[in-house]
Amino acid sequence: MAIHDYEGDGERVYGILKNGGIGIIPTHVGYVILACDPDAVWRIFKVKKRKPEKLNAVIGCTEMHTALHDLKDERRAIVNAITEEWDLPLGTAATVHMKHPALANLPPDTLRQTTHNGTLAMLLNAGRLMEHIARLAFADNRMAIGSSANVSLRGVKFQATEIEPEILEAADIVIDYGLMRWNRYNRSSTMINMSTMTVIRYGSCFDLIDNLLRTHFNIALPPSPHEEN
Repeated sequence: MAIHDYEGDGERVYGILKNGGIGIIPTHVGYVILACDPDAVWRIFKVKKRKPEKLNAVIGCTEMHTALHDLKDERRAIVNAITEEWDLPLGTAATVHMKHPALANLPPDTLRQTTHNGTLAMLLNAGRLMEHIARLAFADNRMAIGSSANVSLRGVKFQATEIEPEILEAADIVIDYGLMRWNRYNRSSTMINMSTMTVIRYGSCFDLIDNLLRTHFNIALPPSPHEEN
């Protein structure tokens, strides 16, 4: 018997998101605050005190990655090895099909904050709840857009009880699954541009991802600046 009702919770959250609301959900790399409606995305920016030039990310699933990211087969094999075979979370950025309805339906300002130089960053394999919400949104040609559930520059929250009150108050629904899996890293997801194989953000599980790439794909990434010499 499962502890959590991932499908039921996902449907409750998406029901709110698709009607213009805001949700806070757990992922393996910390709690995130999400919206589908562009006006709600801007409300998230405001409550987080986030600079307007900061980029959004989206929560993703295999179907979204396959349909939206324009990657060669060998690069898709790397994403698959990281997220499925090794079961690690990955902020996956890559050249994106801009004409796909999930992107083409966004207002220009939201599109500018969700894509960068023709690329889209998508969090993959960070929990069953997250993936279910991503699939529900994508089935409607929409995306759940957001960022970590915290006031800007105050650090990722790995327990819902750590989230600042003003962030919690901004949400129409909060799903609390307790302490999240990769909390010992105390960082959000590692993010890699898979089109160029460059590190955008050194985060959770970078040591494991780096070892996988070196050992099995003969790819050497620059070392994390967070690691001690």
